[in-house]
Amino acid sequence: MGVTDPGAERHARHSMILVPLDTPGVTVQRSTSVFGYDDAAHGGHGEITFASVRVPADNLIGEPGSGFAIAQARLGPGRIHHCMRAIGMGERALELMTSRVLERTAFGQPLARQGVIREWIAESRLALDQARLLVLKTAWLIDHGGTKDAASEIAAIKVAAPRAASYVIDRAIQAYGGAGVSADTPLAAMWAAVRTLHLADGPDEVHLRSVARLELGRARERLRG
Repeated sequence: MGVTDPGAERHARHSMILVPLDTPGVTVQRSTSVFGYDDAAHGGHGEITFASVRVPADNLIGEPGSGFAIAQARLGPGRIHHCMRAIGMGERALELMTSRVLERTAFGQPLARQGVIREWIAESRLALDQARLLVLKTAWLIDHGGTKDAASEIAAIKVAAPRAASYVIDRAIQAYGGAGVSADTPLAAMWAAVRTLHLADGPDEVHLRSVARLELGRARERLRG
């Protein structure tokens, strides 16, 4: 995706073009790592250089200038997918945490008897269920009115779901102690994956700004009315 018409209206400047990796001039410099994990093993995000690369005009996706619209069309459903994965990882982390605290003893009793542990478990369940319901609402709005009708909710879930999953995974790591930060459990890798979701498809701060802007817009309409 790149700017193909700098003089056009700002949302009509970009186009998407298919560029096969074996095209002359395309060089994959390296696969990046994420918190020390090799991202290539999960599809990967690579550093790629393009030097005088040429492809046929038929490689254009859609119409010239439609790149931004194509990107936006996938971002709403794509964010739903990110949030579904985050909630799934949070549920898995909660399963691991509850199993751990029932089996692990400290000071002569299971960790599950400790009040702070029970608070972690309860807060985890609240966080995951709240995020899940917001994601379901957002999906329903997209199905019935499209991404424009769900703009605020799409932005909200992109913050809420990773935030909830991050909390649960972090508490599960704490319950496991040293094992939680090792490769002996999936928790460390899950934490790394969910932490990236606070950045992927836009950082949390951008989505919070969007929610606030839409809320203020409604308030202005209300005051004018």
